[in-house]
Amino acid sequence: GIEYIDSYFFNKAEYVRFNSTVGRYVGYTEYGVKNAEAWNSDAGILGQEQAGLESYCKHNADISYSAILDKT
Repeated sequence: GIEYIDSYFFNKAEYVRFNSTVGRYVGYTEYGVKNAEAWNSDAGILGQEQAGLESYCKHNADISYSAILDKT
């Protein structure tokens, strides 16, 4: 399967992440936890992230997979 991760960093430290396997945001700092709580309660924001798996990951995986098969 494919997993889509969208991480947010400040000063080179990850503070919040969306993980398509979990289906929600997870915060890693106090600020990140607050963001995760707010974003997880917004169906529009969650929907955009969940669409990333379909629109970005699966689309590009299909292109890469086809390119690999063409070379074998």
